[in-house]
Amino acid sequence: MPPRHGLIMHQYLFYIGQFPIRTYGTVLALAIILATGVGYFLAKQDGRGYEKHIADMGIYCGIAGLIGARLWDVFFFDWDYYSMHLTELFNVWQGGMAVQGGVLLGVITGVIYSIRHKLDTLHFMDVLAPAIILGQSLGRCANLLNGDAFGAPTGGPFGIIYPATTLAHHVYGDQPLWPAEVWEGQLDLAIFALLLMYRCTNHARGQCFALYVMLYSAARFFLEYFRGDYTEKFLGLMTSAQTTASVAFLLAFIAFWGLKFYAKKSSVKREDV
Repeated sequence: MPPRHGLIMHQYLFYIGQFPIRTYGTVLALAIILATGVGYFLAKQDGRGYEKHIADMGIYCGIAGLIGARLWDVFFFDWDYYSMHLTELFNVWQGGMAVQGGVLLGVITGVIYSIRHKLDTLHFMDVLAPAIILGQSLGRCANLLNGDAFGAPTGGPFGIIYPATTLAHHVYGDQPLWPAEVWEGQLDLAIFALLLMYRCTNHARGQCFALYVMLYSAARFFLEYFRGDYTEKFLGLMTSAQTTASVAFLLAFIAFWGLKFYAKKSSVKREDV
């Protein structure tokens, strides 16, 4: 029998009157702030003066990312529930923030911002790619503390046993679960380091961001085999997140090599001139 105790998690830091200050929101806000700070450092190091835009982008993209993450989860994963419980639409602490939707809307917002301010969009995306994945890694710490984005049962006496107040415990009770969100956070840190190293190479504009999408999509695809939430298979083959990850990986793979080919072709034309 597995041990009957829960991992100590502090879902609430303290209360202001009857209003709870939740660990989930606090850590999520910290992730956005730290990712913005790292983005500022990388932009300043890049030397193009783009760092003056980072604070504004951090606010716009951070808000857009939160909205995108919530809407993606509500409409793609939980609409059957939320269509009957509209008053809970913004109860994000119950679980229900899809990182893929957050990244998508956050990136779209960043692209619009950079175009409006006449910045080199592809280059700027390359600069900020490591900061984005770092924010995702820290965000998984919030998931762990909140007991969502949890893993499937391990089938043995090992794994995380979540407290009774969490969504994970509501779904699986005292069964030990794979630490899926912990592993994703760790893999995101590895991707962060790989992107920093890749930026030191002679790559085409946009390739670093495309590599980020490929690496994260591959990691997410395989981690889905250990996830315990949203296990329903799309067309009986893959989960929704695996389907999204597969499409994103394919598009990023095409972009990665297409950008390299375009850069090489443009270089040859300039030499001919």
